[in-house]
Amino acid sequence: MPKINGNEIRPGNVLEHNGGLWSAVKVDHVKPGKGGAFAQVEMRNLRNGSKLNERFRSADKVERVRLEQKDQQFLFEDSGMLVVMDTETYEQVQLDAELLGDTRPFLQDGMMIVVEYHDAEALNARLPQKVVCKVAETEPVV
Repeated sequence: MPKINGNEIRPGNVLEHNGGLWSAVKVDHVKPGKGGAFAQVEMRNLRNGSKLNERFRSADKVERVRLEQKDQQFLFEDSGMLVVMDTETYEQVQLDAELLGDTRPFLQDGMMIVVEYHDAEALNARLPQKVVCKVAETEPVV
């Protein structure tokens, strides 16, 4: 895994830091009048969702991690677990429904989702950018 300097961290980068995998959510590059430049990075833990604010000097080295992205088809939900199928190998895998977060209600049978893996561990899942939904009921507007 490549190491990058502290000033090369960008939002969306996945970093290995303090024994965990973190996604950079917000990065502010600061150049104070006195002292060296640094990056103030707000990070989210990919395993448990906790947040951390960390300061990296320009000379600090950080391990950047590349996640493997796989297109998978959602089949059904079984007791809080999503059953998806790898479209290349036709292997069925169970994922925690919490990986989808707030987008879970928009998941439909047969929908293709992108699942990000690190060492065969599913860390994140994303729905397509556009989802077709049917409005079942609305309140009358006067």
